[in-house]
Amino acid sequence: MHLGVGPARPDGYHELSTVYHAITLHDEITARRGDTLTLTMEGVGAGELALDESNLAIRAARALARHAGVPAHARLHLRKQIPLAAGLAGGSADAAAALVACDALWGTGMTRDDLAAIAAEIGSDVPFLVYGGTALGTGRGETVSPVLARPTTWHWVVAVADGGLATPAVYAELDRLRALRAAPPALGSTDDLLAALRQRDPEVLAAALGNDLQAAALSLRPQLADVLKAGKAAGALAGLVSGSGPTCVFLAYDASEASQIAGALESAGVCREARTATGPVAGARVI
Repeated sequence: MHLGVGPARPDGYHELSTVYHAITLHDEITARRGDTLTLTMEGVGAGELALDESNLAIRAARALARHAGVPAHARLHLRKQIPLAAGLAGGSADAAAALVACDALWGTGMTRDDLAAIAAEIGSDVPFLVYGGTALGTGRGETVSPVLARPTTWHWVVAVADGGLATPAVYAELDRLRALRAAPPALGSTDDLLAALRQRDPEVLAAALGNDLQAAALSLRPQLADVLKAGKAAGALAGLVSGSGPTCVFLAYDASEASQIAGALESAGVCREARTATGPVAGARVI
């Protein structure tokens, strides 16, 4: 919804002011008893995604075991639907799901706040995905505060691109563009976006959406401009690159409009697939 990127900090991260929004596109993790910690998977990215100690789900399970003082023994299975390196925080979502699943499996009794504190050690987006909903993120994104607004369902279209974009490369490109004074002005405050959420009007929300990383993603992947143009031509109220890209998301007036926009995007051949989604939804949870 809003991703404001400040200058790079001494620790290498950028100071962020972001409004997170959880939508219905999700992965599933199953946790079963085991003698060691293992991860298997099916679905999007099978054979491409590393399932070793570099995987965020494995790192999350180990972090929880360390904090709870229990053996890190579980058989995790990931059913993946969120594309890899798509700017949709799929790896972070898997880490949040692993925390919730292993907490239930091991009976550690952690609260959501406890799990979010552990999540902050794993990745900037992971604490939000423990909570879900709509929230303001600050710092490097790991400090999360829920956004209080009247319940409203927003309708989105998610245009999935072929291939991914590496998040560090997109941030580096933004730094380069800013050094050349070739990037748009920084977004600044989230006040307009937060006010728009309270008004519950899709057209008002559309005018407040923004992403400082969009210029960098477009610089690295110029064809994304065609996706954004096609979405607007199909009737989307607004369109923007999601996170570091290359996925683009579009705000629709209602479910019917969202379906029409998704169909038009696929017919235009500007993306690999287009899916409809709604938000906000809960974060990682046991089902």
